[in-house]
Amino acid sequence: MTHLCAAVIQTRSGRDIARNIEETSALIRAAARDGARYIQTPEMTHLLEKSRKDLFSKIATEEADAGVAAFARLAAELGVFLHIGSLAIRTGAESVANRGLVFGPDGQLMARYDKIHMFDVDLPNGESWRESATYRPGEEAVTVDLGDVKLGMGVCYDIRFPALFRALAVAGAGVLSAPAAFTRQTGEAHWHILQRARAIETGSFIVSAAQGGKHEDGRETYGHSLIVAPWGEILAEIDHDAPGYALAELDLSQVAAARGRIPALANARPFTLREVGALTEGAR
Repeated sequence: MTHLCAAVIQTRSGRDIARNIEETSALIRAAARDGARYIQTPEMTHLLEKSRKDLFSKIATEEADAGVAAFARLAAELGVFLHIGSLAIRTGAESVANRGLVFGPDGQLMARYDKIHMFDVDLPNGESWRESATYRPGEEAVTVDLGDVKLGMGVCYDIRFPALFRALAVAGAGVLSAPAAFTRQTGEAHWHILQRARAIETGSFIVSAAQGGKHEDGRETYGHSLIVAPWGEILAEIDHDAPGYALAELDLSQVAAARGRIPALANARPFTLREVGALTEGAR
């Protein structure tokens, strides 16, 4: 029976890239010492910065980014699959990607995924976000082979779009991910429900590391990093918003078992939509 020991790393990233890399790396090392083979960090692992001007003054291209280099070395040092939930990566003079990266146990970059769905919302408490004003959305869904299982990559707001996760599962992914920086308000309302729903719908493990707490740029994130089983059970949770890590042993046979019990992926059928207008008074 094939198993994978997975870990979620919870951070409270600030405005200092070097400090964020150092603090995250310490948690990654601790998780690896406890036996984790696949380790995931949150969205915006090495920088959370609201100000567009300040963001652009600190970020770099993928080739020049300090986090990319440091985490590649760390994956090789520890011999693990290291999934950096996302980094702010410069893609042009005025463009930036919210990019997830997976490094193999040899330190080589295996996959990159640019967040597709931009968080453009106005929340009831007056909190407003326009991610598309700064970040360039991705256009490709991505899976990557971790040896015994295929991983489907997502980031944060992507979790609200079931079609993406279904496409990843249909493509063979048995572990899906949505590393996040969920706001406290939306997290309290929807975080657990969304993670469990995507797991149940697709018969997949969901592994989602999260940012947590009050950040230097003023935002507040929910934390509660999760690992969810294909039947919807929560296998591991950091049940607060402080930095830390949690591990769970993923029994990969549960993917086929869940999909066999409820074959929703196989049973899906194409359909058309017919819109029927209101009947007129005479037709009644």
